[in-house]
Amino acid sequence: MPDDRTLDQQSAPGDPVDRSDDTPSSGRFAAVRSATTYARLLAPGPARARIALAAGVLCCLGLTAVAQGAGNGSADPVPAAAPSALAERAEPDPASRDAERVPAAPASPTRAADPDATTPAPRRTARKPVDPTPVVGLDGAQMDNAEAIVRTGRKMEMPRRALVIAVATAMQESNLYNVASGVLPESRNYPHQGIGWDHDSVGLFQQRSSSGWGEVGQLMDPEFATRQFLAALARVPGWQQMRLTDAAQAVQISAYPEHYAKHEWRATKVVEAVLEAGQ
Repeated sequence: MPDDRTLDQQSAPGDPVDRSDDTPSSGRFAAVRSATTYARLLAPGPARARIALAAGVLCCLGLTAVAQGAGNGSADPVPAAAPSALAERAEPDPASRDAERVPAAPASPTRAADPDATTPAPRRTARKPVDPTPVVGLDGAQMDNAEAIVRTGRKMEMPRRALVIAVATAMQESNLYNVASGVLPESRNYPHQGIGWDHDSVGLFQQRSSSGWGEVGQLMDPEFATRQFLAALARVPGWQQMRLTDAAQAVQISAYPEHYAKHEWRATKVVEAVLEAGQ
């Protein structure tokens, strides 16, 4: 902080505290000594009293002249600061204040010059997740179906292990394509990516409407089909500790229960890719 005396206690010209007279004492009383000596030489002995009185008067006159000269600027007087300047300098340095300072928000020149500056800025839309790049030899349609399975499983708050089981099962049942049935012409009225001939099995998981999995149009919807599969998996006791192929077989009741195992590593890679792309 600056010295408080420098800012707040400005001394007036001639203040003995802050100023020193640069005039040598020999010069200051030179005229007095010369006058006294001259008077002593001219005056007779009995007139010494009058000489002393005259010397005293001359000394007083000399001091008065010196003081007047200092007051009139002849001895380099210190200029007095203007009242407004003193008021500004007496104000403490803002950086040393203990009071909390809130910085003002900087003005935006672009917005200030804009006549429509009062118009609220448009809200930013949420970033759309990037579509995952196909992995482990899948094409775009297969990857889209895998993404639908993972997205649905996450909505159901199923663990990652369940997502891997679901993708591996769809790889075995339909090669991850949404397949219609040649036996059920109705199924071809819905978006599909191929036609199968395994009884009335349709969709990603080849679920059968005749077995109570749902209506044909519902089973052709990848999200609905996934919900049906994961809901059935969640009802299998201890599925979390089972081998993947055993957990899938407990839901599907396939004639080839061991075939699901061969898809586990690929399903794991696909689920990882989809989850990473969705972050």
